[in-house]
Amino acid sequence: MKRPDSPKAMKVKKQKRHRKILTFYTACFGFRKPFKVLCDGTFVHHLLVNRITPADTAIGHILSAGVKLYTTRCVLAELKRLGSAYSEALEAAHKLIVARCVHDKCMSADACIMEVVGEKNSEHFFIASQDTDLRKKLQEVPGVPLIFGLRNALFLEPPSTFQREYVKTSEEGRLHMTEKEYQIFKDRVMNKLNGEETNDSITEIMENEDSGDQTINAQTIKKSITARNRMEIKDKPQFKRKKAKGPNPLSCKKKKTEKHNTGPLKGTDRDNAVKRSRKRKRSHKRKMPTGTGS
Repeated sequence: MKRPDSPKAMKVKKQKRHRKILTFYTACFGFRKPFKVLCDGTFVHHLLVNRITPADTAIGHILSAGVKLYTTRCVLAELKRLGSAYSEALEAAHKLIVARCVHDKCMSADACIMEVVGEKNSEHFFIASQDTDLRKKLQEVPGVPLIFGLRNALFLEPPSTFQREYVKTSEEGRLHMTEKEYQIFKDRVMNKLNGEETNDSITEIMENEDSGDQTINAQTIKKSITARNRMEIKDKPQFKRKKAKGPNPLSCKKKKTEKHNTGPLKGTDRDNAVKRSRKRKRSHKRKMPTGTGS
């Protein structure tokens, strides 16, 4: 029978899961520290009821970074309409940074948050809410991480299947050339071939462009290469190889020349050589002490 995990092990698993989710949003959608967290009234009320204070420290702990907490005018207005039961939550929400919402009249809190997030969450907000319907709507928007509370603990919701599919398709789209990039590529090719190609080759290129083919005819490319060679244009920069140089003659010592006399000795040189060869080595014998007769 499998033993239940200890509280410490569960805490480590939770931290690993949150790090993995954060890596997904920072790598795929460009979230940067300090993170901006947009809170609605239900989330602020949940923090106060479960005594999860201070809020920025608790949220920063699960995100492993500093955070800035935001709310909207519509969220404050909704908390005010709820009466004295949410007076403490209204007072706490007034301490948060008020994010700008564009609409003139006050809307419901969930509609206001959906409008602030927009189609792609360009402001990179984390949305903290206890409203399940709002979280389901935001799961269909790319790049919106969600935070919710469960009793006295906070959790970062994993990315939805829609967000993962959106990232996958966007990565595949980067592998292919867009229409704007293709148009720039065609303009550059035409500028290079301008004045160096015949009318026939230009008409061939225009036919290929009208057909929507993104590849250029190999024959026209060869012609452009030959034209560039006639103009003596180098495709690649050529660098001169450095030749090995000898040592600096000023830093080298002069070689000592030895004089060798190979010829016959003459005069005094011959006599000195004979004397050196005839010099007798003297051996110093140890003298024996002489005894005195009695």
